[in-house]
Amino acid sequence: MPRSRATSDIPSLGAVDRAAGGVGRQIARALRAAIARGELKAGELLPSTRALAAALGIARGTVTEAFDQLRAEGYLESQIGAGTRVAPTLADQPPVARPPRSRGPQIAPVQLPPRASRLAEVARAFTPMPEVPFAIAVPGGSVAPDDNWRRLGNRVRASRAAAPSSYGDPRGLKELRQAIADYVRKSRAVHCEPDQVVITAGTQQGLYLTGRVLLLRGDHVWAEDPAYPGMTAVLDDLDLITTRVPVDAQGIDVDAGVTACPHARAAFVTPSHQYPLGMPMSMARRNALLAWAQRRDAWIVEDDYDSELRYAGHPFPSLQGLDPPRVIYLGTLSKVLFPSLRLGYVVAPAPLVDAFAGARALLDRHSPTSDQHVLTAYMREGFFEAHIRRIRAVYAARRATLIAALERHMPGDVTLQPSDQGMHLLLWLPKGTDDVRLVKAALADGIVARPISPMYKAAPLPGLMLGFGGFAPEELEAAAMRLRRIMDRYGSQRSAKAWAR
Repeated sequence: MPRSRATSDIPSLGAVDRAAGGVGRQIARALRAAIARGELKAGELLPSTRALAAALGIARGTVTEAFDQLRAEGYLESQIGAGTRVAPTLADQPPVARPPRSRGPQIAPVQLPPRASRLAEVARAFTPMPEVPFAIAVPGGSVAPDDNWRRLGNRVRASRAAAPSSYGDPRGLKELRQAIADYVRKSRAVHCEPDQVVITAGTQQGLYLTGRVLLLRGDHVWAEDPAYPGMTAVLDDLDLITTRVPVDAQGIDVDAGVTACPHARAAFVTPSHQYPLGMPMSMARRNALLAWAQRRDAWIVEDDYDSELRYAGHPFPSLQGLDPPRVIYLGTLSKVLFPSLRLGYVVAPAPLVDAFAGARALLDRHSPTSDQHVLTAYMREGFFEAHIRRIRAVYAARRATLIAALERHMPGDVTLQPSDQGMHLLLWLPKGTDDVRLVKAALADGIVARPISPMYKAAPLPGLMLGFGGFAPEELEAAAMRLRRIMDRYGSQRSAKAWAR
């Protein structure tokens, strides 16, 4: 039988750092490492807790705590009268090779799986940008929810109804679904009942849930060209075969889609305000798209992007209202309130509601209940629609300011895309311009714009998305002047070398 070894025979224990705290965890960690490397062998007797505590100058209870933890993890075994030993069963496990000594940290190269590499690219694309002109979807202080939101939040969160409790319905709070159904019926001509509404963590999650419910890996789908990168990333992640269908002044070209991919199972569209170009889908194209879906027994996924923010006339009616059984309608409340709210909704045909609820339950169960209660009160008491009217007026004024500033300061070879809604303008650049490089140069100068060319699959055109919602008129005027200086610095003509691809 091996003799009891002295503390000095366990060099891996080293010194205890009392200032760092967790002395028991330090001892347990050091013993694990010594066992893993074979410095302490299976069946070997350890010093008693009293002897080890005395050698380290710590309380015996601290050593006992470490031993108890390692016994629970299967590293050690104890018998009354026989002391504590390294578990004999560890003899079947080869020791971990000691890493080579070096002056700096050694990081072993890791080959990422294909899906992990793709998702890492998505994470980089979704990195938040600074909230400076011309960042997209940034609400300013004067258009963020007013004191009514804060007052209701304090009142609702203090009530028993919104206090943390058990799990909720994956479809969302019943009262909120009722409020949303009432709102979209009145403002967007959506045909639905409250039971058809499923609360989501924004449109992005709604897109993902829709793909999971409707489609199988390898199914063919249509997406607009250009399109929202977050949507196309969802389709790629679901392993769908996506055909990008060109968009013109009337919206998605249905005939081109039928020619390129007649057997698609679904079409993902932004009919009220095409992202990123900004035009609405014409009635002729809406009818053609619905007719195609009926013939092919296909689905239409309607992302109602920025529909509330139209500055000339009333918002366009939804596509869903023309054929409710065929259309999945996606909306968000985060954009018109504040993006960090992360509340949106899906209006699904009645036979699909349980499937959406099941997909939501698997993904993250449901949205935070207290936020749903606050939003319900905000909508029920009329503050939400008043807020929409208020921000529409503020955004209209800021949009007019930016248009005037761009007309004053931009060179003659750039043009504005016609649009009368949304929180951004699209500035077309001369063909051959590298809008990605220009955006990087602008960021270095404190301006955040979004390049348009990466949103195309075929025949990309250069342009800049310029957000105006969250910035005061004087900020927009100054930013337009700075953008012109950046364009002059890198050359705004097609022949300028710095812009050439």
